[in-house]
Amino acid sequence: MPQTAGNGGRDALPDDTGCHILHVDMDAFYASVEIRDRPELAGRPVIVGGASGRGVVLSATYPARAFGVRSAMPVTRARRLCPHAVFLPPRHGLYSSVSKEVMAVFRSITPDVEPLALDEAFLDVSGALRRLGTPAGIGELIRRQVSQQQGITCSVGVASSKFVAKLASVHCKPDGLLVIPAHGVIDFLHPLPVAALWGVGERTGQALARLGLRTVADIAHTPADTLERDLGQAAAAHLHALAWGRDPRKVTPGVHEKSIGAEETFPVDIDDPEVIRRELLRLSGRTARGLRSADCAARTIVVKLRLRPVRRGRARRPRQAPPGRGAGERPGSGGRCRHPAGLRGAAGILAGSRPRRGSHRRPIRHGRHPAGCPGRGRSGRGMMWCRSGLVLRYRGGGSDLASARRERVRVPAAVYPFT
Repeated sequence: MPQTAGNGGRDALPDDTGCHILHVDMDAFYASVEIRDRPELAGRPVIVGGASGRGVVLSATYPARAFGVRSAMPVTRARRLCPHAVFLPPRHGLYSSVSKEVMAVFRSITPDVEPLALDEAFLDVSGALRRLGTPAGIGELIRRQVSQQQGITCSVGVASSKFVAKLASVHCKPDGLLVIPAHGVIDFLHPLPVAALWGVGERTGQALARLGLRTVADIAHTPADTLERDLGQAAAAHLHALAWGRDPRKVTPGVHEKSIGAEETFPVDIDDPEVIRRELLRLSGRTARGLRSADCAARTIVVKLRLRPVRRGRARRPRQAPPGRGAGERPGSGGRCRHPAGLRGAAGILAGSRPRRGSHRRPIRHGRHPAGCPGRGRSGRGMMWCRSGLVLRYRGGGSDLASARRERVRVPAAVYPFT
């Protein structure tokens, strides 16, 4: 069974034999940093988010979460749920600085650190056991050092695999440590709802519900061919393995980002083709600067827009460079795009094509592409008119399960490929 150690390590440390994977997750990271700098806010509901009417909640303290406030929730809804909360604008530069110092704490423990975001990372502490003690003891050491150096708290999950360690850190929040012994993984997993498994989103959850599968144990004891009929072979094999606690992935330091992008939420709806084109080109410039600074090249262009009231859509097109050097391609980039010129064709996805009402899933005729742009004159299946938000992202190869899950949370929409 799961075993918890908390209270600064005063409780007896549990059996952690074979549990060399740690998942460390900061507690309400942005909000905790703000409270650290403004101690008078301690104990109050604090929400960090966009100041405009269309901003979203980036972080909320646990007193605010008690009123139903959650990350990614519109700020307007958060104000209705918790009108007495303190709303603060984000300070991304400060959060990035604190994150670097927290990651330095992790790397002082072990070089095998795989960051997932500014506020969480996987650690493989198998090489630090002789120097620092047991995995649970190392987890307590990390919690203590982060608290002393940064004045914020974190939660640590300790397990024999990445998947179970991440679940453990979620279940011991806030400011806790949970060890899932190797012999207790099944007892921990099987009572959980199917949504606890990586890769189970809204649609997969609906498919599982149609099969009458509500818990992880239900999936584990369902024949593989039954799952394959509704989910497909790959998804069925993946979920069945996780349901039995099988996750062979290793902690990989220095994992490169699978995508890089730029995003903008507009304070008011826009429907001017020139404004949309200008915003696309501005976002493409920001994205391309990130690519060049990281010395990366990308294969696929993704355009996402948010529609009023809540619909979202995405369009994606792999870059197909002509023989020689393609438009927007830098010499030696292998036919992949990392320059704003390579995205000008994407502007034509939205700039001149206003669809009929209710046609968000019908084929939409593209408008004119800017002169001299790749893909000029093509038509296919695209996106609706831009209303409230726009994001442009270059994507590289496939992503691991954690990245894929985060991507779905950020962009919960279908992908409509060009034809």
